[in-house]
Amino acid sequence: MIAPACDAGTGGPGSFVARDFDLAEVPAQAILHLTAQGLYRAFLNGVRVGNDLLTPGWTCYDDRLAYQSYEVAALLKPGKNRLEIWLGDGWYRSRLMWALNPIPNTWGDRIGAMAELVAGITLLRTDATWVSGLTPVTANGIYYGEDHDARIAVRDSAGVEVLPFATKLVPHETHPVVELPPHAPVEHWTDGGEIYDFGQNCGAYARITVKGPAGSKVRVEFSEVLGPNRAFDNRNFRSARAESHYTLAGGEATWAPMFTFFGFRYARVTLEGCELVKIEQVPVTSVPTVAGGFTCGVPAVNRLVQNTIWSQRSNFIEIPTDCPQRDERLGWTGDAQVFAGTACWLADSQSFLTKYLRDVRHDQRPNGAVPHFSPDPTRLHPIDQRGDWAGSTGWGDAIVIIPWQLYLHYGDKAVLEENFPAMEKWLDYLWGISDGPIIRPPSEWGAHGFTFGDWLQPVGDNRKPRPTVADDCAATLYHYISTDLAAKIAGLIGRDPAPLRARAEAIKAAFKHEYFSPSGRIAHNDQTSWSLAFLYGLVPPEYYERGKDYFRKVVEDADGLIGTGFIGTPALLPALTMHGMADLAEKIFLNRKVPGWLYQVERGATSIWERWDALGEDGTIYDPDMNSYNHYAYGAVCQWLFEGVAGIQPEPGFDLVTLNPLILPALSPVAAWHDCRHGRIEAGWVLEGDKVTYTVTLPPGTKGRLGFTPDKVNGAAPQGDLPPGTHVITFQI
Repeated sequence: MIAPACDAGTGGPGSFVARDFDLAEVPAQAILHLTAQGLYRAFLNGVRVGNDLLTPGWTCYDDRLAYQSYEVAALLKPGKNRLEIWLGDGWYRSRLMWALNPIPNTWGDRIGAMAELVAGITLLRTDATWVSGLTPVTANGIYYGEDHDARIAVRDSAGVEVLPFATKLVPHETHPVVELPPHAPVEHWTDGGEIYDFGQNCGAYARITVKGPAGSKVRVEFSEVLGPNRAFDNRNFRSARAESHYTLAGGEATWAPMFTFFGFRYARVTLEGCELVKIEQVPVTSVPTVAGGFTCGVPAVNRLVQNTIWSQRSNFIEIPTDCPQRDERLGWTGDAQVFAGTACWLADSQSFLTKYLRDVRHDQRPNGAVPHFSPDPTRLHPIDQRGDWAGSTGWGDAIVIIPWQLYLHYGDKAVLEENFPAMEKWLDYLWGISDGPIIRPPSEWGAHGFTFGDWLQPVGDNRKPRPTVADDCAATLYHYISTDLAAKIAGLIGRDPAPLRARAEAIKAAFKHEYFSPSGRIAHNDQTSWSLAFLYGLVPPEYYERGKDYFRKVVEDADGLIGTGFIGTPALLPALTMHGMADLAEKIFLNRKVPGWLYQVERGATSIWERWDALGEDGTIYDPDMNSYNHYAYGAVCQWLFEGVAGIQPEPGFDLVTLNPLILPALSPVAAWHDCRHGRIEAGWVLEGDKVTYTVTLPPGTKGRLGFTPDKVNGAAPQGDLPPGTHVITFQI
């Protein structure tokens, strides 16, 4: 690993390392292995190597560092050649965390590069003989953005320093970050500069073509939403500067940043002495290929699904982040675990989430606490405020729930085996919080056992707020969910499930004693408590019917308004439909008031919001200090659309799917598809009067099992499991 001797440190001018070398002849094949501390962009004889972005990616850099390998024979020539590697601060040493407790140099204060060119033998490798110099990138950072002065010529001006290096190197563990097709502006107007609307909020950067004399400048600012009167407003970016500045060398040039990305729908361009010839939004993601789709007869629902896809793309950039725009962009574990099932329906997320879990395990504390986010900037730099950023129920449970969703979708037990020891440590930590099955979290932020509870659970009218789940109940619910699931996992991988099964039963018994009255009413009588308790079997059988009455009354009293936050929302509609309350599920799902999924769509959302009330009916931005308009968590409802409404309920690996559609008349016609490991599954239904026609196509390797009794299958009486192929199933409602 070599560092440019001219490097000025975090936030300073960009630098490069380079080496000239001679070849007598060009080999038939040549592989260039590359990695960096920071981010790199490599050029061989002036031609960019590869087309992936933000390399070498983001991992817990003190654990392992990824490298990329490129076939480069076509870029070589006989005689003199030159390899030049430009370096950016990247996640390695850009400032991370928000303004109150910023952390610079999170994993180190020295950027550097490591390279090896191999063609049977090693032709070139980084060592002390390389040279360095400054690039035209005058400043860069993940939150900062990027500045570029095209007048600066690249020239060798210094040497390099060989750095101590002992980190494990691994081939890049997931799909690379790549560009998606660009978006042209759909509209533009003037407000303190030229504002361009690209019609889609996403993780992206702006590519500009400009023309003008040397020294003329372009400033590009970004925002997700507009204020009243279409005013440019990016206050919710907080301390992230999130801008691009470009200085022309003279003439016409096309430029885009190399070492950062932004979250935006709108760009405001300010020109000083030059002309903007073209601007386009270039989305970037680690999951470019959509693996599933859902449409129905309600256009707003179809847009909601697209919004979820865009929020996944925007936040699946190396790790599953909460948001792509502000001074955060962290891999929050709670968001990831509630969305993991939906993520696997909408994109091939196997390697992406497997990689993420390796970071989560490395960040797990010695006492078993799982981090709130990973890679965790606070682990190597403890911050004074709010204690250790680890150990919240619902968030730490990612170490159990994400592996299960990966196993369910892809059928590989390896992810269960790889994560099981970390699951056990987490469950021991949970039991130890209050020395028993009921978890009693402290109210103090960051204290041992602190929980976020049902984060951002809405309370309705503040003069007469609706009931919400208490922290102890939410924590104990998830204590059971993860313990019960880990017991099942233990049996699948050849471990003794009995100790975990006994612990789960102890939690269930304690939960009944602590949270159910003799009349069968759950303690806080709120939507989240009932949803999670019903969905995961914590409602005692003797209270089942009475509990359903309470649950229905709680939902009806809200008149179709959602009463759940981050952990309750994914459970709400499945719990209602599982227990015969499809009418309420339909009403809640199609509600257009706040809080509601379709409220966002009708306010013009093109991605999923962090808060139900992120934008008022009058267009007012709510609380810009904590408000993201590209947060995928509430998009977890799409899992219910596939598994409930379309009725595709998989067994591990999609070898078998139970087919049991939920007929919500307002949604007809419904169509869904998903590319599983065996091929494409399609399922859809149409309602005509009281007759349902349900059409299913199964790929070779997948059998279908009906979860209901139809009138006919392919025009005949139903008989056994459905083989691969297309089946037309009819029944009446």
